[in-house]
Amino acid sequence: MTQQPRPEVTGFFHEDTNSIAYVCADPGTRRCAVVDPVLDFDRNARATYTDFADRMLGFVRDRGLAVEWILDTHPHADHFSAAPYLQARLGAPIAIGSCVVAVQRIWKEIYHLPDFPADGSQWDRLFDDGERFRVGDLEAEVLFTPGHTAASIAYRIGDTAFVHDTLFMPDGGTARADFPGGNARAQWRSIRRLLDLPAETRIFTGHDYMPGGREPRWESTVAEQRAHNIHARDGVSEEEFVRKRQERDAGLPLPALMLDALQVNMRGGRLPEPEANGTSYLKIPLNRFPPRRRTKDREGATP
Repeated sequence: MTQQPRPEVTGFFHEDTNSIAYVCADPGTRRCAVVDPVLDFDRNARATYTDFADRMLGFVRDRGLAVEWILDTHPHADHFSAAPYLQARLGAPIAIGSCVVAVQRIWKEIYHLPDFPADGSQWDRLFDDGERFRVGDLEAEVLFTPGHTAASIAYRIGDTAFVHDTLFMPDGGTARADFPGGNARAQWRSIRRLLDLPAETRIFTGHDYMPGGREPRWESTVAEQRAHNIHARDGVSEEEFVRKRQERDAGLPLPALMLDALQVNMRGGRLPEPEANGTSYLKIPLNRFPPRRRTKDREGATP
């Protein structure tokens, strides 16, 4: 079996949302991709700021890396994307999976935005399932992994796979699949697709909720996931997974930032156009989603 090239991967943990963003670099060419960067958001003040994105930007510049891509895995429900902010400073194209248009159509109706162009034009590149591109000399492949959302994709770059919310660390299991357009059965099929990758493939997840109070972690392997993932390890059946996933999701409240974040992220991370007074406004639907009983489970606050 041919050994896959090994990119240099650096994770950046965003404490407010338990998110992880990445810089994935080809050590030979010093070219890289940025994956799922986060824009800070003060929920009380409803104000954005850029400390986290600036940390990633400083890392790229300090290491002398050339950013070729800014990659989104899906429109996030728990944080704003910093992709446009980084693009303005780095010049790299922003990309996402082509099924983002399905998510845009869902949320265009929820937010009642009849003039919103739900065509993916907010990104520079829409990737299809199986499409290939390059990061330096590293070959990258797009894997369609719906379930958490209708648009979720994973990026396989060298010996790594950036899976975001499809898999957590083995002791964290998997992400919820109850958002509009989500589907637990589709998520199961996506998980099995990822776990059919070579056993040594490094898996980088997009969230970590630190079960048991441990320190944050975000790297595992396919072999570790197959042996130990508490929701999807080998021996768990599709029916068992779907039943437990649906039962678990039914008790989770909506993410605190979902109605804020998706209105921005369906625009590729751009705020709504400023109105005549120069201020951007978010439009929040009232009583569109039923209230849910809160739980102490940390996953309940996020996707």
